[in-house]
Amino acid sequence: MKQDQQKTAFEQCFDTANSRLKMTQREFEKVEMYLKSNDITDAYEAAFDFAYSAEQLTLIARTMPIYTGHPQAQKRMEDQMIETVPIKIGFTQEGWFCVKIPALLPKKQKGGPEYISGALWPAMQRFFDGKDRIRYPKSVIIYRHVFDRNHPERANRDHDNNEINMVTDIVAFYVMHDDSPQWCEHYYCSDAGDEDETQVFVVPQDEFQNWFYSMENGEDKDIYLYESIPEQLQE
Repeated sequence: MKQDQQKTAFEQCFDTANSRLKMTQREFEKVEMYLKSNDITDAYEAAFDFAYSAEQLTLIARTMPIYTGHPQAQKRMEDQMIETVPIKIGFTQEGWFCVKIPALLPKKQKGGPEYISGALWPAMQRFFDGKDRIRYPKSVIIYRHVFDRNHPERANRDHDNNEINMVTDIVAFYVMHDDSPQWCEHYYCSDAGDEDETQVFVVPQDEFQNWFYSMENGEDKDIYLYESIPEQLQE
């Protein structure tokens, strides 16, 4: 490293990553310590601290290649994020817009929403490449938090404490007039599934009851997502 001159942006990023890596290691060691002493309560809290630190490390790691100045770094990183966080995007057979994120959204002040948005932005850009943006009429944006049924304690997550604003902004940019009360209502719910997942739907307000009925009757088990709104609904 340079001693007598100002460090480059890449070197500064390296130092930040190194510091966060050591911090993450310490948080992991706390989890291990509590686990070995059978102190599950403290291990549970320490695991969240470790997860938060690991997310911050991931965010730093994502920027590191870009700081090298390589012209392909940004594109390659976006491709990597799409691969490592496989977000599913499309339209249901009813014409509702849907995004499936393979994780529960982080808690406010506990997790990094940038971790999700960093993958959602390029995924949405790629999905709508060559497509016209959709502008649903007055609609309901729905957050359906699907938790792994093997971890029922997650059913008690406080919906209002999840980081949804950044996701809403991205979804609204592509498929809504606006996410203000004039154009949009919000609905939050939870359900058990085979794995953690956040499902985001945009449904016209006059079709919300149909969406609710389909979820209550288990019609969500195999939601097939189309690349575009089914032709019979485009009239």
